[in-house]
Amino acid sequence: MIVKKIGFLSFGHWNPSPHSQTRSAADALLQSIELAVAAEELGADGAYFRVHHFARQLGSPFPLLAAVGARTRRIEIGTAVIDMRYENPLYMAEDAGAADLIAGGRLQLGISRGSPEQVIDGWRYFGYRPADGQSDADMARRHAEVFLDVLRGEGFAQPNPTPMFPNPPGLLRLEPHAEGLRERIWWGASSNATAVWAAQLGMNLQSSTLKNDEGGAAFHVQQAAQIRAYREAWKEAGHAREPRVSVSRSIIAVVDDRDRAFFGRGGKEKDQVGYIDESTRAIFGRSYAAEPDELIAELAQDEAIQEADTLLLTVPNQLGVDYNAHVIEAILTQVAPALGWR
Repeated sequence: MIVKKIGFLSFGHWNPSPHSQTRSAADALLQSIELAVAAEELGADGAYFRVHHFARQLGSPFPLLAAVGARTRRIEIGTAVIDMRYENPLYMAEDAGAADLIAGGRLQLGISRGSPEQVIDGWRYFGYRPADGQSDADMARRHAEVFLDVLRGEGFAQPNPTPMFPNPPGLLRLEPHAEGLRERIWWGASSNATAVWAAQLGMNLQSSTLKNDEGGAAFHVQQAAQIRAYREAWKEAGHAREPRVSVSRSIIAVVDDRDRAFFGRGGKEKDQVGYIDESTRAIFGRSYAAEPDELIAELAQDEAIQEADTLLLTVPNQLGVDYNAHVIEAILTQVAPALGWR
């Protein structure tokens, strides 16, 4: 059993409905900061946020990451994931460098080719389009490779011979540069092939609750196989450091009347299969909601959780900061120790 880092993952939904505790974009942002502070106080290891565009969810991540970094001292701060189809990789490197310096080197950035969005080809509105003969996924991977390259901190830009301010000698790099951030970039892989590609490039792996259906086995079995393929590719690439691997799960320990009201409806959750586009069959992992003893027994059978070193708990953020802090605390105190995660 691998000892786990345990964090939360928020999609940052907001809705003006009176049934929501998160009714505006301001609510979603400010409550995200407060939940990160609360999670750190509870002993959680990470505060991660999903990025979506054209949606009532968290969008531009770097102001939020910087604010969380300024309010916390220990907890990892990350994304799962940033859609690289929408990103200028050089401008993103500057934003990421600044946020990481504010946080004291705690940024853990998950990036990816993205998932189906609220609008058709939304990245085109941001000014991006694939090169001739390439797909939007190819474009995302190209943006990612440029991003990784500039994070190394090597000079590449020819300096002006008559600059406004004196330059250091040689080619110039982007500033601010955050030392070590290159090793804290993760790729959100939905297929086995992209997990192998991420390993070859020296990125950590984020495997979520949606994966290309490659073989028809249960989701957690397929995900575990993906992780093993990633680790083998990492070993073959000869990287000097050990990689990190995260999985995300919706896990609710039913311990009080609030939990029973929200999640105690009974019945067993199952994996679901669907299509994320016309040709890609995907499998969606089940959610877990049960009393701690039952939850411990079920989670012990999840092969992918066994393989990962980091577990991200997807939280129902519209239920408010206090309730979500309770959800995190219940897992940390009543479930994780019995499974040997802490």
